[in-house]
Amino acid sequence: MRFAPLSLTRAVTALSLCLGLGTATLAQTVDEYVVIQAGEEVGSLTATIDGPHVSLEYGVRSNGRGARNTQEIELNEDGIPVSWHVTGNSLFGDPVEERMTQSEGVLTWESQSENGSIAVEEPQLYIVNDGSPWSDGLYVRAVLASGGTSLPVAPAGTLTVEEIDTDLTFEGIDGARIFRLTGLGLGSGYVLLDGEDRLIANFSGGMTILDGHQEIAGSLSALRTEMENAHLEALQDQLAHTFDRPVVIRNVRIFQPDEGVLSEPSAVTVFGDSITAIQPDETAWIGEDHLVIDGEGGTLVPGLHDMHAHLGADRALRYISAGVTSVRDMGNSPEGVLRLTDRIENGEIAGPRAMLSGMIEGRSDYSVHTGWIAASLDEALEAVRWYAAHGYWQIKIYNSVPGEWIAPMVEEAHSRGLSVTGHVPAFVSPDYAIETGYAGIAHINQLMLGWMLEEGEDTRTPIRLTGMRRGGDLDLNSEPVRHTIRLMQEHGTALDTTAVTLELLMMSRSGEFSSSSRGHVEHMPVGVQRSRRRAFVTINDEQDDREYTEGFQALLDTLALLDQSGIRLLPGTDNGYGFTVHRELELYVQAGISPARTLAYATLEAERHMGRDAWLGSIELGKRADFILVPGNPLEDISEIRRIRLVMKDGVAYLPADMHRAMGIEPFVDPVVLPSPESED
Repeated sequence: MRFAPLSLTRAVTALSLCLGLGTATLAQTVDEYVVIQAGEEVGSLTATIDGPHVSLEYGVRSNGRGARNTQEIELNEDGIPVSWHVTGNSLFGDPVEERMTQSEGVLTWESQSENGSIAVEEPQLYIVNDGSPWSDGLYVRAVLASGGTSLPVAPAGTLTVEEIDTDLTFEGIDGARIFRLTGLGLGSGYVLLDGEDRLIANFSGGMTILDGHQEIAGSLSALRTEMENAHLEALQDQLAHTFDRPVVIRNVRIFQPDEGVLSEPSAVTVFGDSITAIQPDETAWIGEDHLVIDGEGGTLVPGLHDMHAHLGADRALRYISAGVTSVRDMGNSPEGVLRLTDRIENGEIAGPRAMLSGMIEGRSDYSVHTGWIAASLDEALEAVRWYAAHGYWQIKIYNSVPGEWIAPMVEEAHSRGLSVTGHVPAFVSPDYAIETGYAGIAHINQLMLGWMLEEGEDTRTPIRLTGMRRGGDLDLNSEPVRHTIRLMQEHGTALDTTAVTLELLMMSRSGEFSSSSRGHVEHMPVGVQRSRRRAFVTINDEQDDREYTEGFQALLDTLALLDQSGIRLLPGTDNGYGFTVHRELELYVQAGISPARTLAYATLEAERHMGRDAWLGSIELGKRADFILVPGNPLEDISEIRRIRLVMKDGVAYLPADMHRAMGIEPFVDPVVLPSPESED
């Protein structure tokens, strides 16, 4: 019998091993953790360990929402859970109950996402669906106890744990070791354990850290950034293809956004970062030193846009792999995103170019912990000035900003050359935001709720999402709706739609892939697939189902009405996937907008909104070489944009199939064949 070379408790815990009997006796201990976002405590985690039994209490509250759960875990002598019970609620309040047991060679589980059972020769590590940051420490200990670096996990997949070499030492933490976890999803997890393998911190994105050690949070975050950057730099070296001579992509048709048509077969020449020639394919002049890519009759489409992104280093790579060459970042670490965009523009890592919107939130019990949180109007105006001084293009006003601050914030922004967008803050109408000077509104629900909410309802709470179930009763011919649209027409106000995120929230049902995920989630690692088989709002009965379904149809009808009314729509996702941009565009077409118009919104119209259309947004002589190649005709089937064979951004070529394999994603289509410079000599 194996014994885990670890302790689940504090250093003061009395641990006695009776090797002959194969038993371990542990004194009860309690570990208290704090959850930190943007430097502020937003939640807590308590782990009570009593021998092989672990009780967890976990809760987070940020942006008016958060997951809360209680967990009971029973471990065997190798640190493998043989039973696991979770009760509570998910991020948006949907009830959660998850159970796993394994005995007599059978592992059985039931969660909101799925249920099943598998035969196991010996207890197998189960990956919980609704866990807490403490789970990652458990997983690492289980892998270490196995004596290897990886373990097959249930329901499926393989977890790999790698110890990271670092010169960092932490005062008061003996034997500190840092581990990277891969195989659970698209990204990596990171944990810090002490010499007894007790979890000190999970810094996999957010920060959950043992109370009393908050002073090392900054060092851990910096270390994670350093490790991720090194990984992404290595991928850039592997995946980015640059050319020192002209490259011709021939035998392609070009999507022309203004005309909404495809060109005749063409040859597009790229040199450096620009398009230097566009010629009829049959008569194209190709110089002796040119490199040639055969497009095999496919379609070149200008690089896609996500006009509601929250960029991160790992997300940047996914965006490029999905053909998204430009994003508008709608709220981030103010200084962190500047460092990130510099690294992208310098070619150190792969990623889209980004226009930056600086988020400004008001201080309240419902504040989102992103961007700049202002406790007074003076602080909000100071934030505007900071963003302007640091080269931001726009400010984004968020939910807790008091209504009386909006006008002076807009005035200050405009005086400094900044555009303004954002949510419609609580107790403020979309009409007021438009009249005060918003260039665009973020999220279609933020617009529609202005026609559906009752006086006094607080959009800092989840009602800004759950209130959309009222859409089935909305009359789009009513005067309030028509008045808002007239204001948008008069002021030239755009809407970044994020319809795909509303679809995920409103149309997800437990146990099945949501319509928002189909088409790409089947290609994702198993952890991502499990997360997309869950509901995000509570569906108790047929009436709930009907109301959310009818509410989402009203959203699609509103998209169509806005398009017919000449309102500029900005496709956005509020999601770091990249792949959901494709679904966002499919929803435009589902709403009745033509594929040609939809692709224009996702390319040239987005650049017109940002004032960069002179050099981006369409495939024309002299413009930047930003485009994707798909094998078929997206004007006949918009879903063709999922099958990307080649991405170019600033003349640098990427093969999405290779990128996807590097991220543990099953490719969507075979790549083109890139020329080898040596073979052309």
